Amino acid sequence: MKKRGLLNSEIAKVVDDLRHTDRIIIGDCGLPVPDNVKQIDISLKQGTPSFYSVLETILEEVAIEKVILAEEIKENNSELHGKMTGLFSTIDYVSHEEFKTLSQEVKAIIRTGEDTPYANIILQSAVIF
Repeated sequence: MKKRGLLNSEIAKVVDDLRHTDRIIIGDCGLPVPDNVKQIDISLKQGTPSFYSVLETILEEVAIEKVILAEEIKENNSELHGKMTGLFSTIDYVSHEEFKTLSQEVKAIIRTGEDTPYANIILQSAVIF
């Protein structure tokens, strides 16, 4: 059994299979998941696990070259937005509707128990060389 890192086998498999420019979403418990996209639901109860704790774990495992957030996070979830600007030097913003459109092309959506507005992020995988 693994001692550390990603213990969730579904998430570990998705992360292991990411290639340059592939995208995944970490989302709150309300983000719709398109029928054609793999959903990994790790929500336990409202608020658990948190979006941010899942993001921190994924960032330990994946090289990221681009992040996308919904523009609405700035006004509707300023606390989380502040954390995001502290983590990432460059963030691309789109409308929440555009975010949902982009979700149709990701490899997987990891659904957390997060229950704050617009707690969703698209992570685009970088190349490590």
